Amino acid sequence: MRLTQKCCIAALSVALGTVLPCVARAGNNTTYPIRYVVVIFQENVSFDHYFATYPIALNPPGEPAFHAKSGTPSVNGLNNTLLTMNQNLLQPQRIDRSHVNTADQDHDYMPEQQAFDSGLMDKFVQFTGTPPGGPSQVMDYFDGNTVTALWYYAQNFAMSDNSYDTDFGPSTPGALNLISGNTHGVTPANLTGVTVQGTVIGDADPTGDIASAGTTMQMSGKNVGDLLNAKGVTWGWFEGGFDNPSQTHIGSNGQPKVDYIPHHEPFQYYPQTANPQHLPPTAAIGETDQANHQYDITRFWTALYAHKLPAVSYLKAPGYQDGHAGYSDPLLEQEFVVSTINELMNSPEWNSMAIIISWDDSDGWYDHVMPPIVNQSQTQYDALTGAGNAGTNPPLGGFQGRAGYGPRLPLLIISPFAKKNFVDHSVTDQSSILQFIEDNWKLGRLGNGSFDALAGSLLNMLDFKNQDEALFLDPNTGEPFKP
Repeated sequence: MRLTQKCCIAALSVALGTVLPCVARAGNNTTYPIRYVVVIFQENVSFDHYFATYPIALNPPGEPAFHAKSGTPSVNGLNNTLLTMNQNLLQPQRIDRSHVNTADQDHDYMPEQQAFDSGLMDKFVQFTGTPPGGPSQVMDYFDGNTVTALWYYAQNFAMSDNSYDTDFGPSTPGALNLISGNTHGVTPANLTGVTVQGTVIGDADPTGDIASAGTTMQMSGKNVGDLLNAKGVTWGWFEGGFDNPSQTHIGSNGQPKVDYIPHHEPFQYYPQTANPQHLPPTAAIGETDQANHQYDITRFWTALYAHKLPAVSYLKAPGYQDGHAGYSDPLLEQEFVVSTINELMNSPEWNSMAIIISWDDSDGWYDHVMPPIVNQSQTQYDALTGAGNAGTNPPLGGFQGRAGYGPRLPLLIISPFAKKNFVDHSVTDQSSILQFIEDNWKLGRLGNGSFDALAGSLLNMLDFKNQDEALFLDPNTGEPFKP
């Protein structure tokens, strides 16, 4: 897979010393020297599933290789005891690059808590492994010969090994926490296995979205889009297939997969930030019009190449490239992530940009770290410390069904200002991304029990005196190359 023509033209312009035009729409009124934030929000990966043995890869002959630089820090991964004498029913095994198509695991709100077993972290096979209790890959992990690009990004920029899903549960709660830090305020309030006491704990499509099917739900309250609009800051959510929700690609399982997945689009749940009819923009990308900041991912590239990039952009890959086990895989995910970052690094906007790579949930994959439980809950779906309980303290805002933090997830920041070859050990979660955007554009907090008030800061991953070079990777192998 080669870089696009526009990417190569940009690279040539830089090489020739040509100054590319850049219309700065992000504004200078930022707290930090970051005028563009691009969040690449992927699917269903625990930290150990991708980084269990970082920075040591097996490097079999014929596979892409990863060799750690001298001084590369280790992470809180799987040590020899956890690899060979694990307390779970199965031992973790390395998944080779030739077997990237794995089964989707059980990652619902209650089974994840049961797998954690009051912090013993010993019942993944029984509760999140598929098939339940049977032979399963739930304990298994990839290394730097398969998730090669992510390991190279980690080595050259900043990564956290102590970042968490804000709540337990699947995709929709994770997506909502990314933009609002809140899964409470849903209608209907009690939908079996999906909502409880007015809080989202499962997946259902957004009410009114033309691509939605089956039972749907709608959120009340505010999200970061409301705050950005109030300050006049340009922004957008860009998702594969938004312009044509029936569009498909062949997934890793050999079956067609729709590019646009409605329950992965969090702004569509809020009436004030939704574009239920998927209307095209009539104004500049990132400004308020009939599209209401919700776009097909192709619109992001239109804005970038015109040097009219919104200040805040959320990117959601088409389904087959989002990394979700069952229909996507790490190699298809790598194609999307690397191609996207190569293009961004070739743009003049890169010099004042922070790219944040995050995931929406763990898919139920094994991770050995018990998260800090900063918010407790007591509903019929809670089971962390016993039937009906995920701790006994009153919940944040009085809102039940938001037990968290949930499973540990990867988090990387790729930026000229990211610390180089750095592993951050401070506690963060999905709403830390929300908090960073709020702070950079002086938006204030959302309130109403949002986790943004509790979130750990991303600032420890950044050094605003640092001006690092770009790192171009091959989308197929994940290895470095020079364009």
